[in-house]
Amino acid sequence: MNFDLTKLLRPHIAELQPYTSARDEYTGKIGVFLDANENPYGSITDQDYNRYPDPYQQELKEKISEIKKVDPSQIFLGNGSDEAIDLLFRAFCNPGKDNVILLPPTYGMYEVSASINDIETRKVALTSDFQLQPEKIIGATDERSKIIFVCSPNNPSGNKVKREEIRFLLKNFTGIVVVDEAYIDFNDEPSFTTELEEFPNLLVIQTFSKAWGLASLRLGMAFGSKEIIRILNRIKPPYNISGLTQETVLKAMSNYGKVKKMIQEILIEREFLKERLEQLPFIQHIFPSHANFLLIKMPNATEVYNELIEQKVIVRNRSKVLLCEDCLRISVGTRNENEAFLKALKKVVSKTV
Repeated sequence: MNFDLTKLLRPHIAELQPYTSARDEYTGKIGVFLDANENPYGSITDQDYNRYPDPYQQELKEKISEIKKVDPSQIFLGNGSDEAIDLLFRAFCNPGKDNVILLPPTYGMYEVSASINDIETRKVALTSDFQLQPEKIIGATDERSKIIFVCSPNNPSGNKVKREEIRFLLKNFTGIVVVDEAYIDFNDEPSFTTELEEFPNLLVIQTFSKAWGLASLRLGMAFGSKEIIRILNRIKPPYNISGLTQETVLKAMSNYGKVKKMIQEILIEREFLKERLEQLPFIQHIFPSHANFLLIKMPNATEVYNELIEQKVIVRNRSKVLLCEDCLRISVGTRNENEAFLKALKKVVSKTV
C-alpha cells in the first residue's frame, strides 16, 4: 500500500490559509478580553455564555484521550459524526471528478454528503450475510477514488464486519478507509483506534450519541493520523463545538461507570428482545447484532410499520433498502418499552399477516 496524503488532498486545500480566531491568538483564560467583540456584560441566561469557546476543545480531547487511549493530536471533534464525514469530502474529493466507494446497505449520510459535494458514489453491495467483498471493492476503485466507507457494526444490519477484510482494504487502497464505529460500545471486539499507528490511511469515527446517551448535544469523534486531523481542523468552522457542549461532556466523562452500566443494560435488553421475537411464528429472521438494535424480517413489514405508528410505537422501516426487503429495524429500549413494542407487534400482526 503506497499512501501519500499530500497527493490525496485537494490542491487548494493544501494551500488554504485557515481563519484565525481570537481564541487562536490568545488561549489563556485570565485577562481583559477585548479581542473578539463579545458582550462584556454576560448573557441573558442564568449562566454566562458570552465568551467564545476553545476552538480546538483541548481540555475535552485530553479527557477523551485517557479513555480512548489515543493521543489528543489524533482526535477531531465535530458537530456530530456527520461533520467529520462532510469535511472529508471537502478536503479530499474534487467535485465532479473524484469518487468514493459505498457498501450498501449502510449509513445513508455517506451518500447524502457525497451528493451535496457533487462526488460520484460507486457501490459494492455487501454479501447476503452483510459482509464485505474486499476484492470487488478494490476492483471498483481507480485513480480518482479517494475514500472507502465501512460501517462496523453496520447500520442497518447490526453485524460487525470481519476485521481481516477491513485490514485488506487498508493494505490495498491508496486512499482513506473510514471505519464508522458509531456502535462500537456494543461490540465484543476492540476499536480500530488500536491500529492507527499501523495504517496512516485509517480514519475511525465514533459518537457520543449512542452509548453515552448524548445525542442531543451533537458531538462526534474522529481518530486518525496527526496529519489527517490537522487537515480537518484547518477547514472546520472556527467554533464548531459550543462551550456548553464542551463543559457538559467534560463533566459527564468523569462518570464513565454509568456509561458501562447503561451498555450492560442495553445488551441484556437486546438479548431479551431477541429471545421474545424468536418465539413469534411470523418473524422470519433476526439478523445477528453487535449494536443497540435488531434488524428483523417479516411478511408485510411496511404494513406492520404503519400499523405500529397508529399504536404510537415507532420503529424504522428498512424495506426499501438493498438486502433489507421486508425488514424493520428495532432500537433496543427499556424493559417497559420493549414489552410495549412486543405487545403492539402481536396486536398489529394479527390484522396484517
